[in-house]
Formats: sequence, structure tokens, C-alpha cells
Amino acid sequence: MTTQGTGTATEGAGGAEAVSRFVERFAAQLVEAGMQRMPARIFAALLASDSGALTSAELGAQLQVSPAAVSGAVRYLTQVNMVTREREPGSRRDRFVVHGNQWYEALTNRDAVLKRWEVALREGVAGLGEDSPAGQRLAETLAFFEFIEGEVASMMERWRVHRAEHFE
Repeated sequence: MTTQGTGTATEGAGGAEAVSRFVERFAAQLVEAGMQRMPARIFAALLASDSGALTSAELGAQLQVSPAAVSGAVRYLTQVNMVTREREPGSRRDRFVVHGNQWYEALTNRDAVLKRWEVALREGVAGLGEDSPAGQRLAETLAFFEFIEGEVASMMERWRVHRAEHFE
């Protein structure tokens, strides 16, 4: 396999077998963390490709899965901003791209989820009463999410500086 023009996964120093081993091992870790198996495999395959971009056909061939499996998985990955869909230059085919900032994007999207949870928790505390056991539990959960939100924002700023120093 090569990246010249097609974006296929690299054979690298360990060959296609090493790429396949990485894809399956990393995908298994993502599955353990809660991601569905097929999106995990596709995300890992994209990470392991030299170009960071593969077409649906390339993903299907590499992972030995149907076009329908690829389609459903990349739909999920694009919805959660872990990959983007781009038109392959000079072609009518789409390719799916993982960018260096995919983790930043994924965390940023989770930040929006945290904000929605905070709103719901505030409403819950107000509705159940701050002095009730359930209201206190919700208030502590709200405080935890507010703490996490502040820590993530601070951490992401430190990451931007670190990334600029080491990868740009």
C-alpha cells in the first residue's frame, strides 16, 4: 500500500501487518472506552494512514468490511467531528480525513454537551430544591461538571501552546 495519490494506509517500517495490528489494537481500546466497533476501526485506520485520508473503497478493502458498514461508521464519525468528508481532488469520490486537531474538536464538542447538562442540572436543583437529598446530589453533580468545564478550557489552552511548540 502507498499514500501516493490514493491516501491508502502506509506499510511503514512494519508493513501492512503492523498497520493492521495497530488498527485492531487501538480500535479495541476505543471500544472499551465506549465507541462502537466499526467507527473505532475506521478512525484507527485513518490515524494509521500516512495521509490521514482514505476513501470509502479504501477503508472497505483495508478493513474487509461492506460499503454499508463504512458508510454508517463514517456518518457517526463526521457527526462527532472526529473525521471530515472531503472531495478527492480531481475525482467525484469522497475521502474521509482525520486531522491533527481531532482530539481538540472532540473535546470541544463534549464541552457543548457539558453546558447542556449543566442547564438541565440547574433546572433540576431548582425544581427539586437545594435542601432535598436529590437536589444536593444534583448540585454536587453540577459543581463537578462546572469544575471539569473550567479544567478542560485551561487544559486546551495549554495544549494549543504545546502543539504550536512541538508540531507546527
